[in-house]
Amino acid sequence: MTTIITPEWPAPANIVAGTTTRDTDAGLLPGGLRFPNQVHGAVVVPIGALRNSEEPLDADAVTGWRRGDVCAVRTADCLPVLFCSTDGTQVAAAHAGWRGLAAGVLENTFEAMNVEPDSLMAWLGPAISQTKFEVGDEVREAFLAHDAKASAGFEPNASGRWQADLYALARQRLASIGIHAIYGKEWCTYGDPERFYSYRRGQETGRMVSFVALK
Repeated sequence: MTTIITPEWPAPANIVAGTTTRDTDAGLLPGGLRFPNQVHGAVVVPIGALRNSEEPLDADAVTGWRRGDVCAVRTADCLPVLFCSTDGTQVAAAHAGWRGLAAGVLENTFEAMNVEPDSLMAWLGPAISQTKFEVGDEVREAFLAHDAKASAGFEPNASGRWQADLYALARQRLASIGIHAIYGKEWCTYGDPERFYSYRRGQETGRMVSFVALK
């Protein structure tokens, strides 16, 4: 079966977006895909820079604004976040693992798009769920140093560590910059081996592709 998860969001008709699963035929993806060299950071690059570079650029988010631009990232537990403007003129894709989220990859993507927050919508794609994502004190402290409200995204577990909620943490970061049109549901890449790759489940694994394009 060839499947692509299509965002359920009120995007303009000229926006095409989706996330692959393990069964997706590569032929269903948009042509001309270019990926950044993802380093779990917060650098954002325009898609034009990727097209014009002989080597992939170190970055974790990509923006586009011309017809035919396709912004894409690859994930296997980290959270893919797709953006589009309500007028259908700008798109972006961000790779948001905990390090990127804590470093401000979503805020930097918003700033790079240069659009008012109430003119943007975001879609959160498949990622590891809170019940499967155990982290140490240093992860929680990295988020609390930015905003004490981030404590709501962590639950203590029996081993004295924390279960982190990437979805909740991303929603909080987006809301803090004024983006409230947030869509997507909560999947679990770790707990759904039939559909998704998961780095924590098996480090030798593939990646899902999340993309958003301007037709």
